[in-house]
Amino acid sequence: MSQKLLYALGRPLLFTLNPETAHNVTLPALRGAAALGLTGLLSKPAPDPRTVMGITFPNPVGLAAGLDKDGAYIDGLSALGFGFIEVGTVTPKPQAGNPKPRIFRIPAKRAVINRMGFNNGGVDAFVANVQASKFYQDKRGVLGLNIGKNASTPIENAVDDYLHCLEKVYPYASYVTVNISSPNTANLRQLQGASELDALLTRLKEAQLRLADQHKRYVPLALKIAPDVDGDQIKDIAAALLRHKIDGVIATNTTLSHRLVDRMRHGQETGGVSGEPVFDLSNIVIRALRQELGDALPIIGVGGIMRGADAKEKMSLGASLVQLYTGLIYQGPGLIRECAQALRP
Repeated sequence: MSQKLLYALGRPLLFTLNPETAHNVTLPALRGAAALGLTGLLSKPAPDPRTVMGITFPNPVGLAAGLDKDGAYIDGLSALGFGFIEVGTVTPKPQAGNPKPRIFRIPAKRAVINRMGFNNGGVDAFVANVQASKFYQDKRGVLGLNIGKNASTPIENAVDDYLHCLEKVYPYASYVTVNISSPNTANLRQLQGASELDALLTRLKEAQLRLADQHKRYVPLALKIAPDVDGDQIKDIAAALLRHKIDGVIATNTTLSHRLVDRMRHGQETGGVSGEPVFDLSNIVIRALRQELGDALPIIGVGGIMRGADAKEKMSLGASLVQLYTGLIYQGPGLIRECAQALRP
């Protein structure tokens, strides 16, 4: 019986649970299954290495940040066949995030609305989890570490939070993602503005080069942006990425547009929309970024991938790699192999 069919049979039971409860049940179960060797029964993608940002990825299909904010389930997730794992977003200090309930499924649109708010145990606990993982210890693959700011930090001091986290995670990361695009931390997306972004990237690039010298290892920096940016903003972002020699861009985070879900149950809940409704929006950004960047900078495409053809479309628009998240909720881990097969030359 195929993985997709097995998941389709089990999903109704999982969907009887509150989304956050289901999340908190599934990840420990996955970790346990991996520890017992049960995930070895899953069909994994065939090797299809791609070199991006100077890193060789075993295959071009990765896990997007947000599923494992504390880096506590890296070994379980890595057993599913991803070409790379991205964990976080992590902040300098622990924070509870926004009040519950804060995750809502919209099955008719294969969408999720979340307003989690960077709930995590802080960067010191995060680093300890990364260090404890077999994935890190045995250098089993590519690990992206995603950093952000605390909700209590004024936006004018945001750079201090990013620099603090970069300093902490740098020695353990294959690459570091700078998340300035979550809609669930007040004013965070202001950092996508031209002057704010210029100031942030100046400081981050200086720190990256200093840390590279200190650790004798260059760790690429990627910037994660929102789908809710217009053409002029994309031009400004692309120019800043090139000017500061940032290594990659992740397009995109969740959208604030509820147009495709607002008439459905939970569709008017506050938060970012992920899944099918963000697919076209993220594709518009990917296409526009590629036009501005040419071949100078790689794009990691994320947003609404529900089948192999969706991953292929993002690559055709200019992405070098793709990431999954909400598609896994609706399609299960078989989606990883389906996308990897679709992207084979």
